[in-house]
Amino acid sequence: MKRLIQKGLMFGNLVHIESPALVERYNRALKALTGKVTGLPDFHVDISGYSPEVGDELDDHLYLNRNGCNRQFILLTTEQKKAPLLNAKFSTSRGILRRFIEENEAQLFTLTARDAVAGELENTVFQIDTPARLFDIRRVTVAADTTGNHVAEAGKLSELIERFRTEEDAWWDDVLIADMIGRAKVVGDVVRNPVALKSTSFDQQNFWTSHFGGIYIFRDLDHPAAISAAPREEVGALPIKYHFDMRDRNGIAKFLELNDLVEPIVTARGADAAAILRQKMDFILVDAAASLGIDAGAGTRRELRIVAAKLGSALPDEFQGLAALLRYVEAGGAWPRITSAHPAYFYTLRSKPHADRDLVNMLLAELSPLDVRQLFICHKELFYRLYMGWDEAKKAYVADFLDREYQVDKAGARAALFGSEPSMEEPPARGGARRDIVDIVGPWGAVMRDKR
Repeated sequence: MKRLIQKGLMFGNLVHIESPALVERYNRALKALTGKVTGLPDFHVDISGYSPEVGDELDDHLYLNRNGCNRQFILLTTEQKKAPLLNAKFSTSRGILRRFIEENEAQLFTLTARDAVAGELENTVFQIDTPARLFDIRRVTVAADTTGNHVAEAGKLSELIERFRTEEDAWWDDVLIADMIGRAKVVGDVVRNPVALKSTSFDQQNFWTSHFGGIYIFRDLDHPAAISAAPREEVGALPIKYHFDMRDRNGIAKFLELNDLVEPIVTARGADAAAILRQKMDFILVDAAASLGIDAGAGTRRELRIVAAKLGSALPDEFQGLAALLRYVEAGGAWPRITSAHPAYFYTLRSKPHADRDLVNMLLAELSPLDVRQLFICHKELFYRLYMGWDEAKKAYVADFLDREYQVDKAGARAALFGSEPSMEEPPARGGARRDIVDIVGPWGAVMRDKR
């Protein structure tokens, strides 16, 4: 993993905490949340305030995420909003934290100027001991305050001020006035500079969790379903009508189609389908070469063509399916019939622009793991886990490619692969507007039903 760290592909964009004042504030918050402190003079933190160095020191990398739910956080600066979330147990956690920081940025800037803000992403589940318990998580509330309780004290002061303004004879209540003065010394003038945090409650209907091997839960759709990485028989019964695992490719494809969640790359608006397909084919060739011990050199396209020639009939099915599609795109070749049973099928899709775009692209990345660029962008946890099992040649190729082609323009790469950010406008009612035939059946025709 050292190669990834050196290139900023792992632990990148963390916030460096090095001033004694910030370290002291961090320790006050850490003590309040966990009863522990760090002796490190400096360290790096993610958006939640988790530090890999502190985790190593405490021999506990879940020190802010006990039981993998109700994640705690420590904010020392609003700059943490740009940092990643490490050891994520839920796909929604970083988005919730970032939105909370952005929508309370002015208040948090003021609060963190003198103290750390500590808190928790609260839900009503305190221990996820069975997969079914995941379905009890429907709403996450952000509970936050400084270690000096400035937010709570400001709230109490505001109540006292309201009493002072409305109660008869409040001018003569010496106890009330003394209480107001004492609290004002702590929190300042809350009339001119109110201290209150907004947007602290967020729905969590559709999400991915790393619990139980990884489960995608889609509840807020016309056709809800759960999709697990582990076999259904191992996960057990879930309180949802449809439960697929990664072996049920036809079921997953049908689920994506019925909910209108994906689109073919070849018909996606603004996508350079040929360039995307060629790059996916390169990744597949690099993996095949590594698996068979074939030297792919530096992995240039010319060298990979030599690898393809050496493999001949042994070329992976994923490669051959994408090659047929590329011939159609570039040379008007025969339209390839690629069903959900074909290994190349999920490599040909991307999410449509909707509220769950990132979650769907994350699922597609897991279903097409040889596309290492999409895997890195959409599902870093799985990328890092698979990376550890690759041989050195593939590790070097992938790290160099991501450093050269993705790091220099992350936003541009994401837009080229997945399209622009989804519109905030409400989508049309399902079934209302007439849909194009390609939208309905996909480029290969309707998904074939499983005849088992």
